[in-house]
Amino acid sequence: MLGAPNRVSRYLGPMPAPPFVERLNEQIGHEFAAHQQYVAIAVHYEAETLPRLASFFYAQALEERNHALMMVRFLLDQGIDPTIPGVDAPESAFEDVVAPVALGLAQERRVTNQINELAGIARQHQDYTSEQFMQWFIKEQTEEIATMSPKPVWGAVTPGISGSTPASSRYWTIISAWLRSSSAWA
Repeated sequence: MLGAPNRVSRYLGPMPAPPFVERLNEQIGHEFAAHQQYVAIAVHYEAETLPRLASFFYAQALEERNHALMMVRFLLDQGIDPTIPGVDAPESAFEDVVAPVALGLAQERRVTNQINELAGIARQHQDYTSEQFMQWFIKEQTEEIATMSPKPVWGAVTPGISGSTPASSRYWTIISAWLRSSSAWA
């Protein structure tokens, strides 16, 4: 069952639209899967003795878990029993130090699309409470993409301009700049 009214609910407002509830339950699974993926990436960086990258991805994992729990709490507060779906095993073997960052960026872009679709479903069904709830996640995803995206560093060329470096080189530039700035290397 995708979510049924709680047996004991004090919520008296309009119930979320059933298609929204169904997709939000799916999104809870996506958020927990993202949590697991970021833990796997952090463990990979731990094994590569890159503690700052590991720490970054452990923190990202906690954020994703907290997003899932916020969604669970929203459904409970609306008088709906959430469904906690299972998740597939995360990717844990990476070809190089850059691949996990690229995977994280792709994951954040996918989640952004999912969040926008949820907001669209809420709007389509005139479920304004659910649409308002999703606004926080839309803003959060903008920040997540910016955090995970390649950023120009001193001496790096601008992507899309003649002579620019391939994506993997841009990620490596970011990672190497981050590692050089680490107090662990001092």
